[in-house]
Amino acid sequence: MIDVDHEISSTERRVGTRALPAGEARTLTITRVYDTPAEDLWDACTNPERIPRWFLPVSGDLREGGTYQLAGNASGTIERCEPPSTLAATWEYGGQVSWIELRVTAEADGGSRFTLEHLAHVGDESWTQYGPGAVGVGWDQAVLGLSLYVAGSGDLPERDAIEAWQLSDVGLAFTRAASDRWAEASIAAGADREAAHAAAARTTAFYSGEQAVG
Repeated sequence: MIDVDHEISSTERRVGTRALPAGEARTLTITRVYDTPAEDLWDACTNPERIPRWFLPVSGDLREGGTYQLAGNASGTIERCEPPSTLAATWEYGGQVSWIELRVTAEADGGSRFTLEHLAHVGDESWTQYGPGAVGVGWDQAVLGLSLYVAGSGDLPERDAIEAWQLSDVGLAFTRAASDRWAEASIAAGADREAAHAAAARTTAFYSGEQAVG
């Protein structure tokens, strides 16, 4: 059984902005400490044989300058790779281009810290409607998958089983909690509280299959 409260509270979330050559981008940062050495966490996040065990099947030339394709999801180009600590790549999905940066750092107790920053040029209308949770909840799900994998629970189940879990009481509780935490991160970054929680409610409805984007 997945302990939703533990999984949600063990993850840190931040919302901000960063100046890019193409203009100011919104940033979402998700951080989690895992009980595994940094070298192992790096390998779990970059080895094409291990990535599908907690995230999605991946294909391509997984080296600096190469391209990748996540099955049924994003593709992109690996712009920088500095093992065993830093990876930067484009994130191309739905006709839009954004960027991700992965950082893995060793902790004093022998564990390691996973930090994923997602940078995107998001219009005010879309941001007002869904807020950071539109992307953030998806990363929460990935971080959960990595948590279960590192803990030794084995490979991810089949896609049908994952979707069934997401619509179960526990899965819906996880989605609601993650969405609410992204709202709080948005509020901490200066967003209006009422508007942030309204956006979180729409994001929760979308991930729960109750509302389509648009």
